[in-house]
Amino acid sequence: MKRISLLFLSVIWLAVGCANAVPEDHSFAKLPAPAPGEKVATFAGGCFWAMSEAMSELKGVNKVVAGYSGGTTVRPTYEQVCEKNTGHAESVQVYYDPKVISYAQLVDAFLYAHNPTELNYQGPDEGEDYRSAIFYHSPEEKAIAEAEIKKVNASHHYDKPIVTEVTEYKILYPAEVYHQGYYRTHPGSGYIQSVSVPKVMKMRKAVPQLLKPEFAK
Repeated sequence: MKRISLLFLSVIWLAVGCANAVPEDHSFAKLPAPAPGEKVATFAGGCFWAMSEAMSELKGVNKVVAGYSGGTTVRPTYEQVCEKNTGHAESVQVYYDPKVISYAQLVDAFLYAHNPTELNYQGPDEGEDYRSAIFYHSPEEKAIAEAEIKKVNASHHYDKPIVTEVTEYKILYPAEVYHQGYYRTHPGSGYIQSVSVPKVMKMRKAVPQLLKPEFAK
């Protein structure tokens, strides 16, 4: 669904004279090793453009890499994932300082950064590649994720139960370079404005105490 939306928007941009647009970089991003004292967490919650931005706005988060996780295809391309036969979900790898923000707080923010009650879709984006998932890196993370889901369910913030899958992390393949930081590099995109921005604003409103100062306004 997102690819169709992007095609439609591309036609509009061409129609208004965007002939000088810079070509997107389709090479793959790198997945860095954690820095000393740094930990990583992995989530999937719909389009990774919005999720990357949402998680990057949290205090203690040093960087976020958009990629593909949870499937079987080795080193998939965006086009392959969009064809919905790789098993992968659009995901984010979050590099954070556990002395500043806890894993439980990351999970909490993640659950407010999208709609975790939607099974295999997020708004206009349909398919398992847009599923809600927490890929835990340890049994402790699994227990924390399940506890946070239970807590949010008990709060009745959502009118339906959370369907986020909690599954063991295997690998994340970094997405193409042009997907990294897409929210900020394409602020005028119709998709970003209509779909991504509301998700980020929703998270900011839900967990203002977890935001970096420049976003807690």
